[in-house]
Amino acid sequence: MAQRLGGHFADFNLFQAQYLSGRVALFLDVDGTLLEIARRPDAVRVTEPLKALLGSLLTDNRGAVALVSGRTLDGLDALFAPPAFPAAGLHGVERRSASGIIHRRDFGAALHPVREMLSAHSCDGLLVEDKGGAIVLHYREHPELEDRALRLAEQAVRLAGAAWSVVPGKMSFELRVAHVGKHQALEDFMNEPPFAGRIPAFFGDDVTDEPGFEYVNAHDGWSVHIGSGPSAARRSLPDPLAVWRLLRALHPHHAHEVSAT
Repeated sequence: MAQRLGGHFADFNLFQAQYLSGRVALFLDVDGTLLEIARRPDAVRVTEPLKALLGSLLTDNRGAVALVSGRTLDGLDALFAPPAFPAAGLHGVERRSASGIIHRRDFGAALHPVREMLSAHSCDGLLVEDKGGAIVLHYREHPELEDRALRLAEQAVRLAGAAWSVVPGKMSFELRVAHVGKHQALEDFMNEPPFAGRIPAFFGDDVTDEPGFEYVNAHDGWSVHIGSGPSAARRSLPDPLAVWRLLRALHPHHAHEVSAT
Protein backbone atom coordinates (compact mmCIF):
# COMPACT_ATOMS: atom_id res chain seq x y z
CA MET A 1 0.00 0.00 0.00
CA ALA A 2 1.22 3.48 -0.80
CA GLN A 3 2.22 5.64 2.18
CA ARG A 4 0.45 8.96 2.58
CA LEU A 5 2.46 12.15 2.45
CA GLY A 6 0.18 14.28 4.62
CA GLY A 7 0.20 18.07 4.41
CA HIS A 8 -1.25 19.83 1.39
CA PHE A 9 0.08 18.36 -1.84
CA ALA A 10 -3.00 17.23 -3.74
CA ASP A 11 -1.28 17.42 -7.12
CA PHE A 12 1.70 15.31 -6.07
CA ASN A 13 1.10 12.86 -8.93
CA LEU A 14 1.63 15.67 -11.45
CA PHE A 15 4.84 16.71 -9.70
CA GLN A 16 6.05 13.13 -9.68
CA ALA A 17 5.30 12.72 -13.39
CA GLN A 18 7.16 15.92 -14.27
CA TYR A 19 10.16 14.87 -12.19
CA LEU A 20 10.34 11.36 -13.60
CA SER A 21 10.23 12.81 -17.11
CA GLY A 22 13.31 14.96 -16.39
CA ARG A 23 11.54 18.32 -16.31
CA VAL A 24 12.13 19.40 -12.68
CA ALA A 25 15.09 21.13 -11.02
CA LEU A 26 15.08 20.06 -7.37
CA PHE A 27 16.26 22.44 -4.62
CA LEU A 28 16.35 21.27 -1.00
CA ASP A 29 16.86 23.15 2.23
CA VAL A 30 18.58 21.06 4.91
CA ASP A 31 17.79 21.80 8.57
CA GLY A 32 14.07 21.39 9.19
CA THR A 33 13.52 20.04 5.67
CA LEU A 34 15.82 17.10 5.00
CA LEU A 35 16.84 16.81 8.66
CA GLU A 36 15.07 17.36 11.94
CA ILE A 37 16.39 20.42 13.73
CA ALA A 38 18.81 19.43 16.50
CA ARG A 39 19.48 21.21 19.77
CA ARG A 40 22.84 22.27 18.34
CA PRO A 41 23.81 22.66 14.65
CA ASP A 42 26.75 20.28 15.11
CA ALA A 43 24.52 17.57 16.57
CA VAL A 44 22.71 16.62 13.36
CA ARG A 45 23.50 13.35 11.62
CA VAL A 46 22.77 12.26 8.05
CA THR A 47 21.90 8.59 7.77
CA GLU A 48 23.49 6.42 5.12
CA PRO A 49 20.06 5.65 3.54
CA LEU A 50 19.42 9.39 3.11
CA LYS A 51 22.88 9.92 1.59
CA ALA A 52 22.28 7.04 -0.79
CA LEU A 53 18.85 8.35 -1.76
CA LEU A 54 20.14 11.86 -2.49
CA GLY A 55 23.03 10.43 -4.50
CA SER A 56 20.60 8.36 -6.55
CA LEU A 57 18.41 11.40 -7.21
CA LEU A 58 21.44 13.40 -8.31
CA THR A 59 22.32 10.71 -10.82
CA ASP A 60 18.77 10.00 -11.99
CA ASN A 61 17.99 13.70 -12.45
CA ARG A 62 21.20 14.29 -14.39
CA GLY A 63 22.69 16.59 -11.77
CA ALA A 64 19.71 18.92 -11.34
CA VAL A 65 19.54 18.52 -7.55
CA ALA A 66 20.97 21.20 -5.27
CA LEU A 67 21.16 21.84 -1.53
CA VAL A 68 20.19 25.40 -0.55
CA SER A 69 21.03 26.06 3.08
CA GLY A 70 22.10 28.50 5.75
CA ARG A 71 25.06 26.22 6.47
CA THR A 72 28.40 26.84 4.79
CA LEU A 73 29.48 24.80 1.79
CA ASP A 74 32.12 23.15 3.96
CA GLY A 75 29.45 22.32 6.51
CA LEU A 76 27.21 20.80 3.84
CA ASP A 77 30.06 18.70 2.49
CA ALA A 78 30.84 17.44 5.99
CA LEU A 79 27.27 16.15 6.19
CA PHE A 80 26.53 14.93 2.66
CA ALA A 81 29.71 14.39 0.64
CA PRO A 82 30.55 12.43 -1.32
CA PRO A 83 29.31 13.42 -3.81
CA ALA A 84 29.87 17.18 -3.68
CA PHE A 85 26.37 18.37 -4.52
CA PRO A 86 25.59 21.58 -6.33
CA ALA A 87 24.87 23.77 -3.32
CA ALA A 88 24.24 27.26 -2.01
CA GLY A 89 25.57 28.02 1.45
CA LEU A 90 24.96 30.89 3.86
CA HIS A 91 21.60 31.55 2.17
CA GLY A 92 23.32 32.27 -1.14
CA VAL A 93 26.47 34.12 -0.03
CA GLU A 94 28.44 31.18 -1.42
CA ARG A 95 27.46 28.76 -4.16
CA ARG A 96 28.92 25.75 -5.97
CA SER A 97 27.63 25.18 -9.48
CA ALA A 98 26.99 21.74 -10.98
CA SER A 99 30.35 22.06 -12.75
CA GLY A 100 32.11 22.56 -9.41
CA ILE A 101 32.85 26.28 -9.74
CA ILE A 102 32.58 28.06 -6.39
CA HIS A 103 31.25 31.61 -6.20
CA ARG A 104 31.70 33.54 -2.93
CA ARG A 105 30.72 37.02 -1.78
CA ASP A 106 33.14 38.15 0.92
CA PHE A 107 31.39 40.13 3.65
CA GLY A 108 33.23 38.66 6.61
CA ALA A 109 35.31 41.77 7.44
CA ALA A 110 32.17 43.66 8.45
CA LEU A 111 31.67 41.16 11.25
CA HIS A 112 34.98 41.84 13.02
CA PRO A 113 33.47 44.44 15.42
CA VAL A 114 30.55 42.08 16.06
CA ARG A 115 32.92 39.28 17.05
CA GLU A 116 34.74 41.66 19.40
CA MET A 117 31.45 42.75 20.96
CA LEU A 118 30.27 39.19 21.49
CA SER A 119 33.63 38.23 23.01
CA ALA A 120 33.35 41.12 25.46
CA HIS A 121 29.80 40.23 26.49
CA SER A 122 28.73 37.29 28.55
CA CYS A 123 26.93 34.89 26.21
CA ASP A 124 26.51 32.15 28.80
CA GLY A 125 23.62 29.92 27.83
CA LEU A 126 23.62 31.11 24.22
CA LEU A 127 25.33 29.26 21.40
CA VAL A 128 27.23 31.66 19.13
CA GLU A 129 27.66 30.07 15.71
CA ASP A 130 30.20 31.98 13.61
CA LYS A 131 29.80 30.91 9.98
CA GLY A 132 32.40 33.34 8.66
CA GLY A 133 29.93 35.25 6.50
CA ALA A 134 27.13 35.26 9.09
CA ILE A 135 26.69 34.87 12.85
CA VAL A 136 23.83 33.07 14.59
CA LEU A 137 22.76 33.33 18.21
CA HIS A 138 20.98 30.13 19.24
CA TYR A 139 18.85 29.93 22.38
CA ARG A 140 17.27 26.51 21.79
CA GLU A 141 18.93 25.03 24.87
CA HIS A 142 17.76 27.99 26.99
CA PRO A 143 14.47 29.39 25.62
CA GLU A 144 14.26 31.85 28.50
CA LEU A 145 17.20 33.74 26.94
CA GLU A 146 15.28 34.77 23.80
CA ASP A 147 15.09 38.46 24.77
CA ARG A 148 18.78 38.56 25.62
CA ALA A 149 19.68 36.94 22.31
CA LEU A 150 17.55 39.47 20.45
CA ARG A 151 19.17 42.42 22.23
CA LEU A 152 22.63 41.13 21.34
CA ALA A 153 21.56 40.55 17.73
CA GLU A 154 20.19 44.10 17.47
CA GLN A 155 23.42 45.49 18.90
CA ALA A 156 25.36 43.36 16.42
CA VAL A 157 23.48 44.66 13.40
CA ARG A 158 24.16 48.26 14.46
CA LEU A 159 27.88 47.46 14.53
CA ALA A 160 27.85 45.62 11.21
CA GLY A 161 26.11 48.40 9.31
CA ALA A 162 23.10 49.09 7.11
CA ALA A 163 23.85 46.24 4.70
CA TRP A 164 23.12 43.71 7.44
CA SER A 165 19.90 42.50 9.03
CA VAL A 166 18.71 40.26 11.85
CA VAL A 167 16.62 37.32 10.64
CA PRO A 168 14.67 35.32 13.24
CA GLY A 169 14.96 31.58 12.87
CA LYS A 170 13.73 28.61 14.85
CA MET A 171 14.94 29.59 18.34
CA SER A 172 17.74 31.67 16.88
CA PHE A 173 18.61 35.09 15.49
CA GLU A 174 20.95 35.31 12.51
CA LEU A 175 23.01 38.31 11.50
CA ARG A 176 23.35 38.13 7.73
CA VAL A 177 23.68 40.32 4.65
CA ALA A 178 20.29 41.82 3.91
CA HIS A 179 20.42 41.89 0.11
CA VAL A 180 21.48 38.28 -0.49
CA GLY A 181 19.00 35.44 -0.24
CA LYS A 182 18.08 31.98 -1.41
CA HIS A 183 16.01 33.41 -4.27
CA GLN A 184 19.20 34.70 -5.88
CA ALA A 185 20.86 31.33 -5.50
CA LEU A 186 17.90 29.66 -7.19
CA GLU A 187 17.99 32.17 -10.01
CA ASP A 188 21.72 31.65 -10.53
CA PHE A 189 21.26 27.88 -10.67
CA MET A 190 18.33 28.19 -13.07
CA ASN A 191 20.53 30.13 -15.49
CA GLU A 192 23.05 27.28 -15.67
CA PRO A 193 23.00 23.68 -16.88
CA PRO A 194 21.65 21.22 -15.90
CA PHE A 195 18.96 23.33 -14.18
CA ALA A 196 18.21 25.72 -17.04
CA GLY A 197 14.96 25.07 -18.87
CA ARG A 198 13.47 22.96 -16.08
CA ILE A 199 10.65 23.67 -13.64
CA PRO A 200 12.04 24.80 -10.26
CA ALA A 201 10.91 22.95 -7.13
CA PHE A 202 12.03 24.27 -3.73
CA PHE A 203 11.46 22.63 -0.36
CA GLY A 204 12.08 24.68 2.81
CA ASP A 205 10.80 25.26 6.30
CA ASP A 206 11.39 28.74 7.69
CA VAL A 207 11.46 32.48 7.05
CA THR A 208 14.79 32.39 5.19
CA ASP A 209 13.14 30.13 2.59
CA GLU A 210 10.26 32.51 1.84
CA PRO A 211 12.12 34.51 -0.86
CA GLY A 212 12.88 31.19 -2.56
CA PHE A 213 9.20 30.25 -2.49
CA GLU A 214 8.31 33.60 -4.03
CA TYR A 215 10.87 33.11 -6.80
CA VAL A 216 9.53 29.63 -7.57
CA ASN A 217 5.93 30.85 -7.56
CA ALA A 218 6.82 33.61 -10.02
CA HIS A 219 8.25 30.95 -12.35
CA ASP A 220 5.28 28.56 -12.11
CA GLY A 221 7.27 26.06 -10.10
CA TRP A 222 6.70 23.90 -7.04
CA SER A 223 7.04 25.65 -3.66
CA VAL A 224 6.73 23.31 -0.67
CA HIS A 225 6.75 24.45 2.95
CA ILE A 226 7.69 21.93 5.62
CA GLY A 227 5.78 22.22 8.89
CA SER A 228 2.93 24.47 9.93
CA GLY A 229 2.37 28.22 9.90
CA PRO A 230 1.87 30.85 7.20
CA SER A 231 4.02 30.68 4.08
CA ALA A 232 4.13 31.88 0.49
CA ALA A 233 4.60 28.23 -0.53
CA ARG A 234 1.66 26.74 -2.38
CA ARG A 235 2.06 23.24 -1.00
CA SER A 236 3.12 21.77 2.32
CA LEU A 237 4.43 18.64 4.00
CA PRO A 238 4.26 18.04 7.74
CA ASP A 239 7.86 17.12 8.54
CA PRO A 240 11.22 15.86 7.21
CA LEU A 241 9.95 12.27 7.29
CA ALA A 242 7.31 13.22 4.71
CA VAL A 243 10.05 14.83 2.61
CA TRP A 244 12.03 11.61 2.78
CA ARG A 245 8.96 9.63 1.63
CA LEU A 246 8.40 12.04 -1.25
CA LEU A 247 12.03 11.84 -2.35
CA ARG A 248 11.83 8.05 -2.35
CA ALA A 249 8.79 8.32 -4.62
CA LEU A 250 10.88 10.30 -7.10
CA HIS A 251 13.15 7.30 -7.56
CA PRO A 252 11.79 5.11 -10.38
CA HIS A 253 12.06 1.96 -8.25
CA HIS A 254 9.86 3.44 -5.51
CA ALA A 255 7.42 5.56 -7.52
CA HIS A 256 4.42 3.46 -6.44
CA GLU A 257 5.05 3.80 -2.70
CA VAL A 258 3.52 7.23 -2.00
CA SER A 259 0.09 8.77 -2.45
CA ALA A 260 -0.88 12.40 -2.07
CA THR A 261 -3.73 11.85 0.38
